[in-house]
Amino acid sequence: MSSALDSLLDLLDLERIEQDIFRGMSRSAVVPRVFGGQVAAQALVAAGRTVPADRTAHSLHSYFLRMGDPGAPIVYSVDRIRDGRSFTTRRVVAVQHGQPIFHLSASFQTYEEGLEHQAAMPPAPDPETLPTAAQMLPRYADRFSDPGVVDRLIEARAAVDLRYVDAPPFGTVGEPREPRSQVWFRTNGKLADDPLLHVCMATYVSDMTLLDSVLLAHGRGGWTVGDVVGASLDHAMWFHRPFRADEWLLYDQESPSASGGRGLGQARIYTQDGRLAITVIQEGVVRVPRG
Repeated sequence: MSSALDSLLDLLDLERIEQDIFRGMSRSAVVPRVFGGQVAAQALVAAGRTVPADRTAHSLHSYFLRMGDPGAPIVYSVDRIRDGRSFTTRRVVAVQHGQPIFHLSASFQTYEEGLEHQAAMPPAPDPETLPTAAQMLPRYADRFSDPGVVDRLIEARAAVDLRYVDAPPFGTVGEPREPRSQVWFRTNGKLADDPLLHVCMATYVSDMTLLDSVLLAHGRGGWTVGDVVGASLDHAMWFHRPFRADEWLLYDQESPSASGGRGLGQARIYTQDGRLAITVIQEGVVRVPRG
């Protein structure tokens, strides 16, 4: 296991300070605010620690309310909304400096048999044939006005092996493309056999690239290039089938719409053998800077 993955696992191992109140820390991010995927994953950890072990997360719905301060702890307060015979519902509010910065509702379910069908996995190359972040990112160093961005991007993704199928938005600035994007990802090391951990790790990664497809449609390079400014607004996930975040997962993403200073991304995450594991939808602020 990499030291970066160890550090991320420590970040997700929240401190319980009361029965339903937890405290988490932050890590440095590419931009000077708390990474949204971190807050979402930590909130899901907090919710999951108040749920019986035989109930696994099947969905989450969340809103990003304020930018997080990476230099301050985050307190997660869990409300036990419902404990039913099959489903358990939790609400989590993340607070910093006395103000809510994030709100999450999550639902958990006991396992049961049911009807089965799924959308087919789209074609994608073998992830082992694609370059790693450390191999790919330096190729685009001249696209960033800040020379430290490449190192920060590599550091931010050191815990996760994330590989683009095609060039990322900052690789084709000024060239509008179809609003679709694919990446393969897995953790850089094995994880414990804890379903909640794998779900939380996928939640963490899901916020890294989902709005890329919005940028591709307009030939924009993104926040690291500086030709747009943006932030996540809301984030929803549905967990359909068991998966492991330490095995290759295909993140197939697209943007059906952008308007009003907002862009919508939607995606499906498949296991390497073709099982649909997760559906993700996110809307974010995507604005062209005024100059």
